[in-house]
Amino acid sequence: MRAKRTKFLDKPSGKAELERLTKNLPKSLRFYKIILYLCKPKGMSYMKTIILIGTILMVGHQVQAQTFESAADAVKNMAVGWNLGNTLESNSGNVNNMWIEKWSSRTPQDYETAWGQPVTKPELMKMMKEAGFNAIRVPVTWYPHMEAKFNLNGTVWDVENDDIGTEIQAAWMKRVHEVVDYVVGQGMYCILNVHHDTGEATTAWLLADKDTYARQKERFEAVWHQIAQEFRDYDHHLLFEGYNEMLDSYHSWCFASFATPSNYDAAVAASAYDAINSYAQSFVDVVRATGGNNAQRNLIVSTYGACSGSGTWNSHLQDPLKNMKLPNDQTANHLIFEVHAYLDVKNISNTKKEVDQTIRVIKQHLASKGAPVIFGEWGTNTEKGYDDYRSNMLSFARYFMEKAKANNMGTFYWMGLSDGEHRSVPEFNQPDLKDAIIKGYYGEEGYLGVSQPVAPVTYSKERYYSLDGRLLDRPASGITIVQREGKPAIRLCLPSM
Repeated sequence: MRAKRTKFLDKPSGKAELERLTKNLPKSLRFYKIILYLCKPKGMSYMKTIILIGTILMVGHQVQAQTFESAADAVKNMAVGWNLGNTLESNSGNVNNMWIEKWSSRTPQDYETAWGQPVTKPELMKMMKEAGFNAIRVPVTWYPHMEAKFNLNGTVWDVENDDIGTEIQAAWMKRVHEVVDYVVGQGMYCILNVHHDTGEATTAWLLADKDTYARQKERFEAVWHQIAQEFRDYDHHLLFEGYNEMLDSYHSWCFASFATPSNYDAAVAASAYDAINSYAQSFVDVVRATGGNNAQRNLIVSTYGACSGSGTWNSHLQDPLKNMKLPNDQTANHLIFEVHAYLDVKNISNTKKEVDQTIRVIKQHLASKGAPVIFGEWGTNTEKGYDDYRSNMLSFARYFMEKAKANNMGTFYWMGLSDGEHRSVPEFNQPDLKDAIIKGYYGEEGYLGVSQPVAPVTYSKERYYSLDGRLLDRPASGITIVQREGKPAIRLCLPSM
């Protein structure tokens, strides 16, 4: 649709027109009267002058935005990554046992600490940075912090009559914002995602099938619109990840439809892969549409289930890679693929062979589509792998890091390293594993330290005004006046056609 044009019933000129256009603006923005009076070309109306200035500023902004680093550069510069796991993604995970909602006041802190981790502090991120990590993935679950009231029947949540809606609670967004600032404040990269809104839990509302996508598309896009608006001015250190491990309606791991009675169903699989690509495209489209730095931000899309194609025991294991599409994007070279890998470490020779095989099929079936790849999560699926197979675990960690770096793939170890109350100190409770990861990337000498102090990074939200002085919740089509930290600027938002 073409945006409606504002119709001016009277067309005064000179000071009368200028006064009419600016009379309702806050006092801090009234200086535009002076700017417009001095800048208006002879014979041109003030309205046309505003459009001209806005166009010039918009072009200048676009030129500046083009300096945003590419996805490949971002993956390289992230170096070594870690997951702030079991923290902001904590949730009850069972519609029949909503224990957090039942037994807590549902504050952000109640959720953040529900899975055994302390409240996250900036000192933890400082420790990670000084140890050689340069990127933190911050998993976030959003559904408990939206519009559902959770008036439970015992511990049972009646989802049908207590919908989560589309609006994210301000208190939760504020806490997510604080944690993101802890990360980028250290000069590290931060990946922010939609986490256990996917997966096999009965509370997951994002499933990989076409019908669910059609039903949840509006809500999914609304969630990402709010997140993108909240962080639209952050620089290249912040990346968005559209969704975590999204599964089909049978909750199949490894590849779509594996959990069906026949262990493979072509129709179920086709629906799942089609849905994954649809979610990925919706995510890219809605983030890009919010403008600002989001027009150039590096965005991450995962394969079905974040499956990596690891293993040779089934002919369908590489299907999630083969069926993943690179979303269409108005901005070239700013998309990243994500997979996860958890390997058995009981036999280190076999483990290393599986690392090689995994990287080989990722390069063949995924990276070849034109985007770099990260392991958004990696580790071992061996029970007590660190305790009972310590030597193998350390050897695996170093080898995995060496091979991933050699093949230009990013890595984010799934938590551990600093766990539970150790994060409050902060300290590493698995220092030898941390060293193996760091040496695998930086070499035998390890990380040589932060070269210079990192200046804290802070961001503030913008306020938007229409030309008649009305406060807006987002930029409108046409001319929008933007106030950030008390300093105004003109933004021209082109209408959709």
